[in-house]
Amino acid sequence: MKKLVILSLLLVLFGATAAGAAETRIRMASTTSTQNSGLFDYLLPIFEKKTGIKIDVVAVGTGASIEIGKRGDADVVFVHAKEQELAAVQEGWFVNRHDVMYNDFVIVGPPADSAKVKGMKSAAEALKTIAASGSSFVSRGDKSGTHTKELSLWKKAGIEPAGQKWYLEAGQGMEKTQRIADEKRAYTLTDRGTWLATKDKDKLDLAIVLEGDPLLFNQYGVMAVNPEKHKHVKYKEAMDFVNWIISKEGQDAVAAFKDKNGNALFIPNAK
Repeated sequence: MKKLVILSLLLVLFGATAAGAAETRIRMASTTSTQNSGLFDYLLPIFEKKTGIKIDVVAVGTGASIEIGKRGDADVVFVHAKEQELAAVQEGWFVNRHDVMYNDFVIVGPPADSAKVKGMKSAAEALKTIAASGSSFVSRGDKSGTHTKELSLWKKAGIEPAGQKWYLEAGQGMEKTQRIADEKRAYTLTDRGTWLATKDKDKLDLAIVLEGDPLLFNQYGVMAVNPEKHKHVKYKEAMDFVNWIISKEGQDAVAAFKDKNGNALFIPNAK
């Protein structure tokens, strides 16, 4: 009888070990906003339940995510700097890039709005006004998609902010950058998804001072690492995710993700 019990336990243990060994995992390099907003906490369990594929997320800036993919240290990349993404595809590092969803960037700052930019329509003009007032501005400074957008706005404003005493480069993700702006009573550029998901949780005493400029459009895209560049990548499983996130089921899941006030954080737009 004891032998039977021991044998049964060994079979159960062996079965569990075999199941664990058979588990499929892939790595996704992604921008911090998809993680900070809670989007992946919502989406990935749905995908895993459907496919059995677990996704380990490395949440860094867009620039760093693309570099991780180029090195073959990820299987799929989900970021928001379309020009950089298309260039990396053209260079042969990635394949099957698709638009997935969008939201927009906003400029946030202290409610007193010391630079008096609230009500302005142009993000570049708002930055010019912030600079002229000497008000503090916190940049992510991390080559992320948000940082890339911010630098393009400074260029449009005709200002080189680096080295200015009012300009702080945090070298941090979006949520931490917002906290620094709050502490410094400063302005910053953030994506609406991270802002809506974290402003109450982090008790930020900041407010949106500019929104709605078409230049603040924020497109997210997904692409698989090219298996011809890196033979070891899990291309099939990466494409399972790509095809799911652009499918009706995946797009419906993106649309259903909202904050506690019912605001959509991302708008699906896969073609």
